[in-house]
Amino acid sequence: MAQKRWISPWKDSEEKPSVYHVVSRVVERRFAFGPEEKEKFRMFMRMAENFTGCRVLTYCVMSNHFHILVEVPPKPKEGLPDEVLLERMGALYSKGRVAAVAEELVALRRRGNKVAEAALKESYCYRMNDLSQFMKVLLQRFSHWFNRAHDRTGRLWEQRFKSVIVESGVASRTMAAYIDLNPVRAGICEDPADYRWSGYAEAIAGGKRARGGLVRALKLGDGHAGTARAWAQGGLAREYRALLLGGAVEVRVDGEVKRRGMKRERVGKELAAMEGRGSDLAISKVIRHRVRYFTDGVAIGGREFVDDVFRGCRERFGARRVNGARRPRGALGELAGSVWSARDLRSGVG
Repeated sequence: MAQKRWISPWKDSEEKPSVYHVVSRVVERRFAFGPEEKEKFRMFMRMAENFTGCRVLTYCVMSNHFHILVEVPPKPKEGLPDEVLLERMGALYSKGRVAAVAEELVALRRRGNKVAEAALKESYCYRMNDLSQFMKVLLQRFSHWFNRAHDRTGRLWEQRFKSVIVESGVASRTMAAYIDLNPVRAGICEDPADYRWSGYAEAIAGGKRARGGLVRALKLGDGHAGTARAWAQGGLAREYRALLLGGAVEVRVDGEVKRRGMKRERVGKELAAMEGRGSDLAISKVIRHRVRYFTDGVAIGGREFVDDVFRGCRERFGARRVNGARRPRGALGELAGSVWSARDLRSGVG
């Protein structure tokens, strides 16, 4: 029996957004995605984003798995205006379908049939501002395309996607950098800017949506709306670059390369050339490693945040457990005190 997915206890809040790190792998972990597949995945990801209203903060599409840091905004208290609903529908449905729904809404309103009007809107709106629906649209649409393109049938994904609830602030900054450094840790490239299927590389290439997403990942909770302009004008591009450089540096032990990455001399020169480096050394140390907490930790954030998740999901924890926050071990231990986990992992913690 599949385990119930971890969803934030405040998912139905009218004010508080939820942020998740989601990851899924190809069946048998086969290396199935080349450049075309990765481009298509990004296209379907943006399509799902446009339809559901969820916000991709950053992402990385690898050859056999993907990572997405996604923010799920609260559902509007008064529902969606017609123009917003129809615009979102246009991301998935044909112009004819959208036009037909628009005409039906007008007709129902003229007849004063508010019940039928509300039911029609809800038949689409229930799929919006929802993590599971965002992932369903993305994974199903991509799977259908992939199977047709490769003349195959059957399941593409190894299992149900994993989700970890992430707090804004240190946790979301760390998670974003961890995701964008995936290709460096895998030895695919030295500089995260060179891997085109990631949020950071898209932002470096001028992608406004990617820049806005990273602004929110770095400054969510600090009053930033997440605009592309803030990426450059607010100094966040330099700040995030410094953070990534610290995590991308090559690691050598006794002259032998233990972790591939950028040469230390190159990193040092680039950081020295920056005014006000602003690199968080503790975060940089964490993101050099594969950190199991980021996929299996249930919730990552400050102590109060993790305890809130624990209280909201109390029935899913053992009867003897009295609180939620657990001090992380391994690489994430560098942030112990600032970042806590809801799960006390003891092996493979990085």
